[in-house]
Amino acid sequence: MAAFNLTLSESSMFILTGIPGLEAAHVWISIPFSMFYIIDLLGNCTVLFIVGKEQTLQKPMYLLICMLALTDITMSTSFVPKALCIFWFNLKSITVKGCLTQMFFFYAVSTIHSAVLVTMAFDRYVAICNPLRYATILINARIAKLGLLAMIRAVLFILPMPLLLRGKPFRANRIIPHTYCDHIAVAKMSCWDITASRVYGLVMAFVIIGFDLKLIGLSYGLIIKAVLRNSSKEAHQKALNTCTAHICALLMVYPVGLFSSLTHRFGQGIAPHVHIILSNLSYLISPMLNPIIYGVKTKELHDKVLKYICRM
Repeated sequence: MAAFNLTLSESSMFILTGIPGLEAAHVWISIPFSMFYIIDLLGNCTVLFIVGKEQTLQKPMYLLICMLALTDITMSTSFVPKALCIFWFNLKSITVKGCLTQMFFFYAVSTIHSAVLVTMAFDRYVAICNPLRYATILINARIAKLGLLAMIRAVLFILPMPLLLRGKPFRANRIIPHTYCDHIAVAKMSCWDITASRVYGLVMAFVIIGFDLKLIGLSYGLIIKAVLRNSSKEAHQKALNTCTAHICALLMVYPVGLFSSLTHRFGQGIAPHVHIILSNLSYLISPMLNPIIYGVKTKELHDKVLKYICRM
C-alpha cells in the first residue's frame, strides 16, 4: 500500500530542475534573483501606497501606473518564490494542477501587462494630441472598464493553454528543465500529439504581441505626426518627456520577451541555460525597473516619493 501511495503521488508531480547545467551555482544565482524580486516588491508597493494615499495622484495616468505595478508584482510572484525554493532548498516538485495553475496565471498576467502598456500609449496620445479633451476622454471609470476588458481578454486567450494539456497523460520522466511551468516545456512532457498546444501558444504570442504592438505603433505614429506639425522645440521636448518612461517600459518588455519566446521554440542551437536565464530576466528586470523609471520621469510621483522619504 505504501508503494502504491508513493507511485500515485509521484505520478501527479512534475520536477522543475531550475537552470540546467548550472545546478552547482544555484545558490549564487539566487542572490540577484532575490535582490531583483525585493526591489520589485518595494518599488511597486511604494507606487501603489503613494498613489492610494495622495488624492492629487488619483488620475488616469497614475491609475494606469498602479495597474502596471500590480501586474508587475503578480507576474514576478507567480514564479520567483518557487524558483527560490529550488535554488535554496532543492524543492523541485510541483503538482500537475499547481503547474497548470502557475502557467495560467503567469501568461494571463503577462497578457494583462501588455494591454496596460497599450492603454498607456493611448493615454499619451490623448495627452499630446488632444490635451483639451483629455479630462473628458480619459476618466477613471473608463480606465477601470479598460482594465476589466484586459482581464477578460487575458482569460479568454490564455485559458485554452492549460485546458489543452489538462487530463492528458504525461511521460514517466516528468523533469522540466526550467524554473517555472513554461507552456512549451510542459507540453513536451505529454505523451500525446502536442501540435495543437504548440500552434495555439505560438499563434497567441503573435496575435497578442502583434495586435498590441500595432496599437502602440499607431498611437506613437499619431503622436510623432502631431509633434512634427509643431515647430516649437519646447513642444518637442515636452512630448519626449511625456513619453520617455513609457518607451523605456516598452523596450524592456517586447523585444526581450519575444526573443525569449522564439528562441525557446526554434533556437535549438542555443544552450538550455541561456534560454532559461533570458526568460527569467525578461520577467524580472522589467518589474524591477518600471517603478524606478516612472518614479524618476513622472514629476508629480517623483515629488510625492521624495516627500514621504523625507518624512521617514
